[in-house]
Amino acid sequence: MFAEDIIIKPLLTEKGYDGIADKKYTFIVKKSADKAQIKAAVEKLFGVSVKSVNTVNCNGKKKRMGRNEGYTPDYKKAIVQLKADSKTIEYFDSLS
Repeated sequence: MFAEDIIIKPLLTEKGYDGIADKKYTFIVKKSADKAQIKAAVEKLFGVSVKSVNTVNCNGKKKRMGRNEGYTPDYKKAIVQLKADSKTIEYFDSLS
């Protein structure tokens, strides 16, 4: 499995913006990826040193379109904490 397949996209929320100053970054990742794979993928893609990875499985929300009901897709969220001596991820620098 390639690093590009594991990290799907960054998750930009208000709570996620607060973590950028502390070198905590949030990503949506592949549901089958474990913490070791996520750590290796972030280190390879962005060239940083990862201290820890926390993951959360998020269930889809119930939505209605007229009479029809359904759910949005489930996803997995990873919060990645970088080491203090590591450089920041450039993509998030313009957001903080």
